[in-house]
Amino acid sequence: MSSPPPLPEQSSPVTPQKTEKPLFGDCWSCRVLSGGGLLASGGYVGMHGRRFMRQGGPASLGTVVQIMFAAGLVAWGVVVIFEPVGKTTRTA
Repeated sequence: MSSPPPLPEQSSPVTPQKTEKPLFGDCWSCRVLSGGGLLASGGYVGMHGRRFMRQGGPASLGTVVQIMFAAGLVAWGVVVIFEPVGKTTRTA
């Protein structure tokens, strides 16, 4: 059981850079408007879930899911506004 001979070294091929355009491009006002809408809708959904609990209602599974959904909307709004993906560049 001998090992196969090593492969000859090849120079690394040049890979073309992807020019993938972000969803909202460089449109700052588009990101603020849509992200702000998501933040507002998350606040609205969360407010109604908390209002039910403030009135003395038990924290049912539906209320917990509603508050988690609101947190997801808020997080999505923050991501749309600040666009953390694609900010770093890789150097080889």
